[in-house]
Amino acid sequence: MPFDMTVFLPLDPDAVFRLITEPERLRRWKTVAARVDLRVGGEYRWTIVPGRSAAGTFTEIEPGRRVVLSWGWEDSSDLPPGSSTVSITLDAVEGGTTVRLVHDGLTAEQAASHAQGWQHFLGRLVTLGVEGEVGPDEWAAFPDPIDPLASAEAALAIVQRVLRGVTAENEDAPTPCEDFTVAGLVAHLQGSIARIGTALGVPAPDATTTPAAAAAAEVRIADIAQKTLEALRLRGLAGTLDLGPGGLPATTVANILNLEFLVHAWDLATATGQHLEVAPALSDYILGLARQIITDPMRGGSFHTAIEVEESAASLPRLLAFTGRRNPE
Repeated sequence: MPFDMTVFLPLDPDAVFRLITEPERLRRWKTVAARVDLRVGGEYRWTIVPGRSAAGTFTEIEPGRRVVLSWGWEDSSDLPPGSSTVSITLDAVEGGTTVRLVHDGLTAEQAASHAQGWQHFLGRLVTLGVEGEVGPDEWAAFPDPIDPLASAEAALAIVQRVLRGVTAENEDAPTPCEDFTVAGLVAHLQGSIARIGTALGVPAPDATTTPAAAAAAEVRIADIAQKTLEALRLRGLAGTLDLGPGGLPATTVANILNLEFLVHAWDLATATGQHLEVAPALSDYILGLARQIITDPMRGGSFHTAIEVEESAASLPRLLAFTGRRNPE
């Protein structure tokens, strides 16, 4: 039972094709993270919302005209990766492009469920095409059910939005991390994620194809974070990782990623004059993770002394205070 929907974008077909196939553009309207091998037989993996990833392969590609991919969900027995088909056809019309999406191979129940999702995301695509920007996706604000990997994906969505505001004009600005400028903090975040990725077997970025210094901050962080989180989810949170003497529990590594993403998102937003939107339930959850890993011996080194705040304070200021940051708001 297919789902079939057509929308109009005031963009030419080539621009629309980039929006529906390129990871940097997919992150603006549809995905938290995206891995794309855009060739017939190539695989993709899209984290649509935290904790939920679709996967499959590309079966037809006509740049600027059409793309067909198999579709399914990781960890799903009802609709596993590759078990249905999504066809997206682009037609040039006066003033722009029509985008027709047909999702085949669904039961009536699956079609109804996917209709809600496609209507939501195609609506965001239209907003992006018309206005050039679309706000944060409320579906990505707080994962339900939640676990340290899903919360890390939600925090990644937040820091990626902030990183889009990092420019050549503000990269030398100071941050609440007193040892770092904006550019230095981005490099620190990239290095932290990359070290975890290396312990998970993630290859280092290929500097011959994508020079790290030439890529935008959001692209650099998104690329290494996607690979690292996918590898950690595939591995699971049991046992330890080869990080430091004696290793680190995988659960601790996941908790560290949560803090790196969300707390540094606040650091970077503060330094660049951006407003940070965080669901209170998410910052509450990550505060709980922080309390598991930030111990008194770590104070004065990786973290400053915790700042006392009222228990009635909002959850994000309480998280920031626990990491030794003063919230100016």
